Formats: sequence, structure tokens, C-alpha cells
Amino acid sequence: MASRGTTETSKLKQNLEEQLDRLMQQLQDLDECREELDADEYEETKKETLEQLREFNDSLKKIMSGDMTLVDELSGMQLAIQAAISQAFKTPEVIRMFAKKQPRQLRTRLAEMDRDLMIGKLERNLYTQQKVEILTALRKLDEKLTADDETFLSTNAGTALSQFERVSTDLGSGDKVFALASFEVEKAKQ
Repeated sequence: MASRGTTETSKLKQNLEEQLDRLMQQLQDLDECREELDADEYEETKKETLEQLREFNDSLKKIMSGDMTLVDELSGMQLAIQAAISQAFKTPEVIRMFAKKQPRQLRTRLAEMDRDLMIGKLERNLYTQQKVEILTALRKLDEKLTADDETFLSTNAGTALSQFERVSTDLGSGDKVFALASFEVEKAKQ
């Protein structure tokens, strides 16, 4: 079962403590070696260390204010998206192209499918399923769809794809959707 960030949060805390210890040790070492350094070297090194401490402090402020976190209230939404993606996209190739933000490859795949349908190499139901997946992925990549594509999508989109559309829109950030799609690609490979 996924840790939902517990392990990552623990590791982040450990890394932050180690970073703080390293910076404090660096200041202590600098004071102890003050006699061995010339004045300019001492001041420059101290200035650099204090700047690192300021940057570290700014990072901590961001984490504490919620601007940067590993686990937040979106975990529930992420689980819903994960479920929606696994139900909505059955074609690993489409998930992979979506996760890698490859609209050109998605359009090429769509053209190949059109050709395969015309020559009888692809069954109609599989064609419909994959075309809906590709058009949905293109829409989520903010690609312009033709009126025919929009009609096809609204006619053939199932409830799983509609749920994916709704939940991923509620999430707001495309990058989070892409990260989850990447996760699904890795899961599909296994």
C-alpha cells in the first residue's frame, strides 16, 4: 500500500535536519579556523554560509506556509484521479504519450488508427475506445479539437472519461494530472 507521502515526509524532515546541522557545523568550523584564514577569506566564507542559511530559512518558510509540500489535502483527489485514469485510459501507449505531453504523437497515432479502420485492420469498438482516449488526452493538453472530434467525443465518451475530465479539472494543475498519468504508465509497464 502506498505511504501517501509518510515516508517522503520523514525523509524530507531528515534531510532538512541534516542540512541545518551541516550549516551550523560549517559556521562553527569557520569560527574555530578563524586564526588560520586571512580576513577576506574568513568574511567571504562566513558571508556564503549565512547566505545559505537565509536560503534554507526561506525554503522552510515556504514549506511551513503550504507553498511547498509533499502531502496535502489533494491526496484524496489524487486517488480519485488515479482511479479515473486507470478506468478511463486502457491503452498504455495513450497514457504514455499523455504523460509525456506529446500531442503530435497522439495525432499521428489517431491518423494511423483512421487508416487501420478504413483498411479493416482495426475493429470499430477498439477504434472508438482509443480515439476517445486520444481526444480526451489532446483536450487535457489544451490542443484544439475539430468540431467533428468534439462531437465524436461527446457521443462516445463513457462515464470513466467524464469522471476523469471532471476530477482533473477540479484539481486545477495539469502538472499533477501529468504526474499521475506518468505513474499510471509505470504501473502499466509492470
